[in-house]
Amino acid sequence: MDVFADLAGGFANAFDLQYMLYAAIGVTIGTFVGVMPGIGPALALALLLPLTYGFDPTGALIIFAGVYYGSLYGGAITSILLNTPGEAGSVATAIDGHPMAKAGRAGPALATAVMGSFSAAIISTLGLTFLAPLVANLAKSFQATDYFALMVLAFVSVTALVGSSLIRGMISLFIGLFIGLIGLDFLTGQQRFTFGSPELLSGVDIVIVIIGLFAVGEALHGLARLHSTKDDTVEFSGRVWLNKAERKRVWKPWIRGGLLGFTFGSMPTGGSEVPTFLSYTTERRLSKHPEEFGHGAIEGVAGPEAANNASFSGVLVPLLTLGIPTSATAAIILSAFQVYNIQPGPKLFENSPDLVWTLIASLFIGNVMLLVINLPLVKIWIKLLEIPKTLLYAGILVLGILGVYSISGSLIEVMLVCLIGVAGFFMRVYDFPVAPAILGAILGPMVETQLRRALSLSQGDFSVFFTRPSTVVILMIAVLILAVPMVLPKIRQVRKNRADLDRAGAE
Repeated sequence: MDVFADLAGGFANAFDLQYMLYAAIGVTIGTFVGVMPGIGPALALALLLPLTYGFDPTGALIIFAGVYYGSLYGGAITSILLNTPGEAGSVATAIDGHPMAKAGRAGPALATAVMGSFSAAIISTLGLTFLAPLVANLAKSFQATDYFALMVLAFVSVTALVGSSLIRGMISLFIGLFIGLIGLDFLTGQQRFTFGSPELLSGVDIVIVIIGLFAVGEALHGLARLHSTKDDTVEFSGRVWLNKAERKRVWKPWIRGGLLGFTFGSMPTGGSEVPTFLSYTTERRLSKHPEEFGHGAIEGVAGPEAANNASFSGVLVPLLTLGIPTSATAAIILSAFQVYNIQPGPKLFENSPDLVWTLIASLFIGNVMLLVINLPLVKIWIKLLEIPKTLLYAGILVLGILGVYSISGSLIEVMLVCLIGVAGFFMRVYDFPVAPAILGAILGPMVETQLRRALSLSQGDFSVFFTRPSTVVILMIAVLILAVPMVLPKIRQVRKNRADLDRAGAE
């Protein structure tokens, strides 16, 4: 098969000493990012974007991928030892991971996490290897209406399923779309929302938006809510490896978690939160020891951690084949592609095969590095938590602003990133999700292009969006996803009312 030949070529490139060094740097930075609560992979990639401008595209993307899946494991360390998840995908791990640590089983819990991450990463990367080319071939038949529908689906998925309020998500999305419209109209050449500023004629650089909303906004928010807390820290001691009984209990959850993580990561909803909690619920139902869950069940660590890591390879499927990011971190990786004038999509596998297959091969290599590097360094990672949070957030602010200034040397753009950062701060204060704004800023110009192209070909007839079956199906899925957050609470309330009436009648 061509896939095996392409993957072999990718390994030949990925085993280059330079790329292996990039992979090692990526997973190391990623683990650090996951260990430090409040940073997260999206913020880390936002800071790294301007620092990697001098890299070749393949090397930069290998680092970004390493940071992403390295952070997924790093979050498990603080979840288990401190009951403080470093990122959202590690929340489920803390439920049983921390009780295991308190019972003197921190070593087996961490070993389960890192080995589960490794096993799931292999499963999901194999899925990416064979599924992505098929999706790319299917997407070659897509037309402008299909791409428009796909982007609407991405908007709806991230907006409806991220955050606690659909209204806040929509407002965040429209803020991003507004930013994406700033500059010159690509068809008429007219100025849009430039407010007479020549610096805005070329639009707002997406790197500025990302650093402002994530790095500056998060740092300001972190400094504002900073207060002294006492961490429920557990010392890492005792044995590290799993015994025979533990190995027998974890291998099936690793496989199930890996499959769940990859499947849900590949869907428009993306992310790692849904598959990790679904994996936890599944393992609790299938376990022969359900009474242990919540008190230190090793399956409760194995399944969610496997799902957490596997979700990353799943997210890469729509990103590489359709150019559609399904999470904030994936949106930043998409912007990295665009920085290097590379457009992910169906033609990516034809136009840049070396980049794609080297990146996929590096995922296998990087996960081996993650396994080898992290267990011996657990005590060092925990020491990082002693860094004062004031220094940490101040460093993020400095790096973010210097990164923007290094791009263009423009003080106007520095002021702009600070302004966007303040907006990001207030979005966090009032619980507005940031991911829809990032997605709107990145995909806004693209969705406008596809919309105007489709209407131009149909001479302004909007019925063109309802004549292609593929477009109709995608739009129907978008409507369904939009309706779920509104309908589910009502269904639950109806069931609760019925249960209350039945209970009252029985009394």
